[in-house]
Amino acid sequence: MTERHPSPTLVPRTGKADGERLPPARLAYGAHTWKEIAHLLVNLPVSLIGFTYVMTVLFTGAWLTVTVIGFPLLAAGLMGARQLGKLERGRARRLLGVRIDEPSPLPWRRTGDHGFFAQLWMGLKDPVGWRTILYEFIRLPWGVFTFTLTLTSLFVLWPVLPFIARGLTNVDRAMVRGLLSPSDELERRIAELESDRGVVVDTAAADLRRIERDLHDGAQARLVNLAMGLGLAKEKLLEDPEYAQAMVAEAHGEVKLALQELRDLARGIHPAVLTDRGLDAALSSVASRCTVPVKVTADLDARPVAAIEGIAYFTVSELLQNVSKHSGARSASVDVWRADDRLLIQVWDDGRGGAHLDGGTGMRGLAERLDAVDGLFVIDSPPGGPTVVTAELPWRDRAPGRP
Repeated sequence: MTERHPSPTLVPRTGKADGERLPPARLAYGAHTWKEIAHLLVNLPVSLIGFTYVMTVLFTGAWLTVTVIGFPLLAAGLMGARQLGKLERGRARRLLGVRIDEPSPLPWRRTGDHGFFAQLWMGLKDPVGWRTILYEFIRLPWGVFTFTLTLTSLFVLWPVLPFIARGLTNVDRAMVRGLLSPSDELERRIAELESDRGVVVDTAAADLRRIERDLHDGAQARLVNLAMGLGLAKEKLLEDPEYAQAMVAEAHGEVKLALQELRDLARGIHPAVLTDRGLDAALSSVASRCTVPVKVTADLDARPVAAIEGIAYFTVSELLQNVSKHSGARSASVDVWRADDRLLIQVWDDGRGGAHLDGGTGMRGLAERLDAVDGLFVIDSPPGGPTVVTAELPWRDRAPGRP
């Protein structure tokens, strides 16, 4: 048993608008300063392209709204503005160090289940497109000003140009953050939930297919054979009682096997010991079936909601299966504890190491399942071992009186 490793800090997926601190402006010309100067000099041609596009979209779309093609043309122009915004975010990221999340797609592009007029209306009221239009509209005078001042400073105000460039690009950074970032935290969260919903649906569908396959190939086939055997025994009951008795005995054995397969299947869906006694007992049961000696330590003063408890159980179960099959370990341990509003799981083994998320669908599936509930999945497995897998899940209290 090794001592518990520090749990990694969960980093929100939304992140900050600006990913890193800017170095202070100095008289010396560093790489960052030259990037800022390049950004200011490129402002004019880029803003000319953007302004021309915006005026074309607005005037053409507004003029043609009296016809049937006006509104679709305007909606298409707003979608094109989204692409301009994407290019500007990329330029700011490369030259100004501004890290901004991409806005979520339009709802019909995420799901594809809206009609033409619903798509048209969503495109026309798209806040991301309209804010990009505003951004490109006000950029032309600013682009002319920054280009002229920067170009002049290169020959006249060379000693203080780094400070001028920093001041001007700080205005650019504010513009990009204010007009080209996602509308708000809710918009980013919607995009994440759309992705997470797809993961949950795919996982549920895979589980249903597995259950159907196990029933068809296992218990169902055995019960069919059992029914045929009992029917044959019934026919032989009078003319050959001994043969019928042997067939009934064989059917009795088949019943036991079918019951065991059904119990195993039910345990794979949701084990009774988890429902009745909680994670500590359920994980001890899983550990007892592992081919490697496993020490389980659970420091929980309460039980989380059933969904979180089930994910924790199946995460440990999958990890211990990997320990049995692939690690070559001689010992392993499972630690489960609560830290504030997080449920933390750590599975350690002294095997050969080398485990990683790209090693197979099992690890990726675990990471996706935890990610779908705002969890975290981290593997530390250098070649030669040991392997430490840490999982974090949100702690949600179980309602009083619920099992």
